[in-house]
Amino acid sequence: MSLLIKKVKSNIFLTLVIFTYIFLMIFMPEKGIQSFSNSLYYVKEMLIIMPVILLLTSLIEAWVPKNTIQNALGEGSGVKGFLFSFLLGSFSAGPIYAAFPVCKMLIKKGASIANIVIILSAWAVIKIPMLANESKFLGPKFMLVRWVLTTISILIISIIISKIVKKEDLPIHSAEENKDGILSVNEHFCIGCGLCTRLSPDDFILENKKAKVNKKILKEDKNEKVKLAIDKCPAKAIDYV
Repeated sequence: MSLLIKKVKSNIFLTLVIFTYIFLMIFMPEKGIQSFSNSLYYVKEMLIIMPVILLLTSLIEAWVPKNTIQNALGEGSGVKGFLFSFLLGSFSAGPIYAAFPVCKMLIKKGASIANIVIILSAWAVIKIPMLANESKFLGPKFMLVRWVLTTISILIISIIISKIVKKEDLPIHSAEENKDGILSVNEHFCIGCGLCTRLSPDDFILENKKAKVNKKILKEDKNEKVKLAIDKCPAKAIDYV
């Protein structure tokens, strides 16, 4: 029972959604069925898009040096950081939820909160394909004025949020800071490349084209070969949980 309560507390939003569906199914069945069907559509869409986004994000995280991200999007990047953030968000593709794992990776690499807000906001409301359609249907003047005012608003919002929200408030380092963590391989992310088995053959094995940890390894053990395998994993599927 205590485990169930703990799960509910750690997934409060999901719990509220489930109870909302139950309420609709009982008291407003037509609305409930329609809402559930719409949700299934978006879940299917996410299952198609997110694996690709996660793989690309992992590859960028593995290949792009941290200092490159810090110079372009870090705290001291200034106007250059604002410009790069707008360009990254404006030329992006895909729905807004695809931006979240990308932004999480950028924060871990040293991007500032302000620039992350700009990327998310530009991704959502001023993408280039959207501006082209807006100009076509509502006119260039409308598009230009709306773009200018939206851009100014995004800059103001990014500055305000960066003053209120700090990196310490974000859960991006929760797994890394777990001192009692046990080494694990996320089989959903693992691509079966076998790199970890070559870097640390005593600690990893391949089964059914997926890497597995072959013994209990604690974070406090400070195994250097394991650390190297975690850092080099192209899918970022290895971590302490």
